[in-house]
Amino acid sequence: MAAYERAMSVVMSEDKLSIYERSGLGHRLGYGERPALLVVDMQVGFTAPEKSALAANLTSQVTAINQLIAATRKLRAPIAFTVVGYNPVVDGDSGLWVKKVPTLLELKLGSELVEVDPRLSRAPEDLVIVKKQASAFFGTSLLTALISRSIDTLIVTGCTTSGCVRASVVDAFAHGFKPIVPSEAVGDRAQEPHEANLFDIDSKYGDVVSLEQVLAYLTTRNPKR
Repeated sequence: MAAYERAMSVVMSEDKLSIYERSGLGHRLGYGERPALLVVDMQVGFTAPEKSALAANLTSQVTAINQLIAATRKLRAPIAFTVVGYNPVVDGDSGLWVKKVPTLLELKLGSELVEVDPRLSRAPEDLVIVKKQASAFFGTSLLTALISRSIDTLIVTGCTTSGCVRASVVDAFAHGFKPIVPSEAVGDRAQEPHEANLFDIDSKYGDVVSLEQVLAYLTTRNPKR
């Protein structure tokens, strides 16, 4: 048996919790003093299955995110939305991602599929960022917007857990923000990748917590003047 196969046979025979505990993973980051709310790609192209092959039923996530929006707005903390959109007449606007996922080309700038889900309580003062890649930070103004407001905690919501949410959490962590992921406020097209990525995020890159915990944190903060 090859070394790799022997190692994999040992790993697969152990319980994942004991493996991660032995590795020292899963410590808590906790909350900071200045939070912001990030809503990742909750656009019609990803939330309306009757209109897009890329979409999933995320009705429960919409409800959870609206609760977080209301609490964040009372706190007068920043709220940012991202959407994925491409200009079909600009060569190279979509990069390599559409080579891997050609259906992303359906997300044409100016189309309904690139609009934020109308069920979400977006306000004119909220930041809306158009992105081309998975991470909300890659090639966008999000980092500058958060730094300029002295943000230290980023509450990450939206879709998909295994794609753009995960990528945004990893980059938020790398940039020095504490990523907080309310489990009820993120979703995916399938349950298995959703659960696997929540487990991995919680182990390595952020704190996956309940919606109730995040709402309690937000409602006990003093509103920013």
